[in-house]
Amino acid sequence: MKNTNDWVHLPLKRVLVVDDEPDMLALLTRLLEKKCGYETRQAASASNALEMIVFWRPDVVLTDIRMPGFDGMDFSRRLQEIDPTITVIVMTGYGSVEMAVRAMKEGVFDFFEKPFDNDQIVFAVTRAMEHTELLREQRRFHELQHQIAGSVEFHGFIGSSPKLLQMQDLLRRIAPSCMTVLIRGESGTGKELAARALHAMSNRAERRMVIVNCPALPEHILESELFGYAKGAFTGAERDKDGLFLEANGSTILLDEVADIPIPIQTKLLRVLQEKEIQPLGQTRTYEVDVRVISSTNQDIEAKIARGEFREDLFYRLNVMTVTMPNIEEIRPDIPLLINHFLKRYRAEHSRPDLELSDEALHALTHHHFRGNVRELQNVINRAVLLGSGKKIRKKDLMLDDAATQESQASLDFFERLQHVPYAEAKEMMMREFTRSFLGEHLRLSGGNITAAARRCGIERQALQRLLRRYQLSWPSQG
Repeated sequence: MKNTNDWVHLPLKRVLVVDDEPDMLALLTRLLEKKCGYETRQAASASNALEMIVFWRPDVVLTDIRMPGFDGMDFSRRLQEIDPTITVIVMTGYGSVEMAVRAMKEGVFDFFEKPFDNDQIVFAVTRAMEHTELLREQRRFHELQHQIAGSVEFHGFIGSSPKLLQMQDLLRRIAPSCMTVLIRGESGTGKELAARALHAMSNRAERRMVIVNCPALPEHILESELFGYAKGAFTGAERDKDGLFLEANGSTILLDEVADIPIPIQTKLLRVLQEKEIQPLGQTRTYEVDVRVISSTNQDIEAKIARGEFREDLFYRLNVMTVTMPNIEEIRPDIPLLINHFLKRYRAEHSRPDLELSDEALHALTHHHFRGNVRELQNVINRAVLLGSGKKIRKKDLMLDDAATQESQASLDFFERLQHVPYAEAKEMMMREFTRSFLGEHLRLSGGNITAAARRCGIERQALQRLLRRYQLSWPSQG
């Protein structure tokens, strides 16, 4: 059985039926949905169909020729300009051999006169769907060839590994829409880069994208920054201020690390997504906004929902479409390309055009486990180019093995000690080591705050304090 999430990577079988006769629209829709199982939508005119295609890209279009406004032939030409891989079938009640020949010369896949046989339509649309899939496979193949032979860069992304190409293909498919997108992935995988790519490929690209670093702002400041405020709304509000949602009107807003937004602001954000309007602090008036919302997170939001730290209804509003960023292990074949890209970039930035990478340094980079993903790799090369001495970057210039090697060696030493003690004692030693490491990391991530650390661990505050005392872990007295 296929994974339920696999559909996002596969071409959807969609048919758009365009005709000014309601009965014909209903007939064809029923036929294609029941006989073929295709997702089918209707448009009563060519102009309506073009508007629909902006946010719903079909695989096959079945259109009448004679309609109000511009006819099916003009419509077919415009479709080819938008996406030449969409396969078009035309039909008319006033057909002729000459019109059929003209339609085929214009790039139409097939041609029918009304009335027609239902099985004939089903067969033709099935063939058209196969034709579309073939055209898109050819396009992807040529794009891949271009990437391998050329720059292999896509809006800042470098590489041609399957996971990366799947992610890029998904970005291309959803970019023209106004769909709300949640970008998920580990730190350093390029979530902001993906958001910028979505904006750059959208029809909002002419306007600046607004980026909000949610964890960087305290709750009261984040609220006023997002939604704005009126003069006198709070101490220090000496003038009216437009919020970032108003600033992003007609454009895109990225809510970076959205999982860190406090619950009270989540409630107000939910209203923005539902009602498409904002209410500045200190005002009773609301303002309509046309903003595409993209959010990102490296956290397990479902776990936060279970702990009551994130609203489930907001999650479903943000998660209309999910883009999952591959980590560096999933795109490991692209590491040499990334190394070359960053090396060129920082040689120019630091005025070291003749600097090369030694064989041992290249081997170390391609075999290292980068817990910080592509961002860590980028930082390592930047540092090595800036600080490295000589004409070649050596392995020691990368400074890869300090913390990682020490941690690895400490683990080996610990497990070596366990081999020489009884089972019960070894188990107790393992539990002590695990607990100290686990609690210590959560305390560090929570800035020493006991309540926050307990929430992260999923235990009560008192239970955490007992464990800290038992395993002799200290914490700030104000925690």
